[in-house]
Amino acid sequence: MTSPHDDAPRPPSWAAPAGPGAPPPQTVPQPGPPVAPPPPPPSGWGQQPPGGQGSWSPAAPPPPGLSWRPQALQPGIIPLRPLGMGEIYDGAFRAVRANPRVMFGLAALVVTLAVILQSVIQWYVKGILAPQLSDLSVDLDPSGQMGFAEQVGSSIGLLIAAPVTSIASTILTGLLIVSVSRSVLGQVATVGEVLRSWRVWLVVGFTFLSGIVILTVLAVLVTGVTLLAVNDQVALAVLVGLGGSLAFVAAAVWFTTRTLLVPPALMLEGKKFWPTIARAWRLTRGTFWRLFGIYLLTTILAGIIAQIIVFPATLIAQIVLRDPTATSFGSVVIIGIATIIASTLSTTFVSSVVALLYIDVRMRREGLDVELARAAESTA
Repeated sequence: MTSPHDDAPRPPSWAAPAGPGAPPPQTVPQPGPPVAPPPPPPSGWGQQPPGGQGSWSPAAPPPPGLSWRPQALQPGIIPLRPLGMGEIYDGAFRAVRANPRVMFGLAALVVTLAVILQSVIQWYVKGILAPQLSDLSVDLDPSGQMGFAEQVGSSIGLLIAAPVTSIASTILTGLLIVSVSRSVLGQVATVGEVLRSWRVWLVVGFTFLSGIVILTVLAVLVTGVTLLAVNDQVALAVLVGLGGSLAFVAAAVWFTTRTLLVPPALMLEGKKFWPTIARAWRLTRGTFWRLFGIYLLTTILAGIIAQIIVFPATLIAQIVLRDPTATSFGSVVIIGIATIIASTLSTTFVSSVVALLYIDVRMRREGLDVELARAAESTA
């Protein structure tokens, strides 16, 4: 006796395979009715074209060194097979077009709230610190035309408000990953479905712990250099500072790349916190340089896009508003609007690429494309 729900479409399983060495899922061919032989090809097929070295026709086998494979299924934004870098970037843009309400609308809302809160904190801190710094800036800026006190106060305020934008960016990245994963199958996630993804707080927790680790290592390095300088070991302090800084940057890049797939794994696999982190760490084995290269290029492109938008806004604030320090209320508003647009575009692009990198790695290593193809066919 069958249930009325037996034929209902099932969503794809993003969970890890049953065991560490489990083979990728395989489809079992089902016997079907006999198929009539294809009609003979039209006249001229299979004949060698005039002067034709290096060409072949459908009726003839391909020459040595030229392989043929069937076209991969593509129900959504990417073909269900291992991807090239160009296909990953194309899929990132397709993800935005496939679900602009989430990828742009929700992203712009989250970024706008974060930038407004950041601007308020920056403006408030600058108002408190600028009068206190005015006495200290007399030697550096006697005329006050450089606005040294305002610039320092604004910079400190921006530094204090940095965690606000960092948390907002982390939450937004986790939410957008859900939308991209649905777009891979040609489905559209609503804003309500995305906002109900409570696992985004696991991503926030991981980002918080990662920040603590990085800041702890940096604090140890700064403390060691400071102690050496205080004890008149200036040469050694400079040597440790330079060597330690290079080692810190290299370690930070390595750690960031090895944990690059943690956010999508936490959002999609539905497993516990620490086992998911360990599994995402294992997924990056053997693909470190590929992930590093694509992510580095993506970050550079996102930074260029952001500067193309923010830099002209800063010039407008400095020239049109006659505010060289860009710290007045009007300047903060103009630069804030440009920051909202730039952050929305860059965060959307980077999070889409990270989600597709995760899917690509799993298709290469675990045969996830077979599972996704099954889900797409059952949904269709």
